[in-house]
Amino acid sequence: MSVLRAFQATDLFSFNNINLDFWTETFSISFYLTYLSRWPDLCYMQETPNGRSMGYAIGKAEGSQVDWHGHVTAITVAPEFRRLSLARNMMNALERMSDEVYKGLFVDLFVRISNQIAIDMYEGMGYSVYRRIQQYYGGINGSPDEDAYDMRKPMSRDPHRRTVRQNGRDIVTTAKNITM
Repeated sequence: MSVLRAFQATDLFSFNNINLDFWTETFSISFYLTYLSRWPDLCYMQETPNGRSMGYAIGKAEGSQVDWHGHVTAITVAPEFRRLSLARNMMNALERMSDEVYKGLFVDLFVRISNQIAIDMYEGMGYSVYRRIQQYYGGINGSPDEDAYDMRKPMSRDPHRRTVRQNGRDIVTTAKNITM
C-alpha cells in the first residue's frame, strides 16, 4: 500500500533513500524548487502510509505549437520499493495531467541507453524511441559519457501519431542539436 501525493519542498529533506542510486540524477535544490513553483501539478511523491519516501517524479510542460508536450525530467523509485508499479502509477499521473490539463501532444523523457529495465518499462507503457542523443549523460565514476534515448508517447491530441516515429533508434543527434 502506498500514497501518491503532490511533491512538496519539504520532501527534499527526506528523499535520500531514493536519490542514492546509480540511475538517479540528483539536482540542486533550486532546480527542484523551480519545478515545484512552475509545474507543481507535474511533481509527485509516492510514500508509505507512515510517510516514508518510496519514489518521486518531476515533470514540466514545454515546447510550442506542434511541439507542445509534457516532459518527465526525473522519475525514480528507491531500490527496496521497485517492481511494485510505483513508477507506472507516477507516469500515469504525469501523462494524465500533461494530456488533460496542459493539452500536450506527447510526453517525452530521456533514459540512459544502458538502462534496459527502464526502457522495457517505458516501451510496455506505449513509449517508443524518437531519437538517440550522443553523450547526453555525463560519465559516472570515470566512465565515458553515455548516450540517451529520447522516448515519446503520443497523447490524445495526436491520434495519428505524428509526434513519434518507427525508426527512432536510427536517428542520432547530439545534445547541442536538441531543443527542449
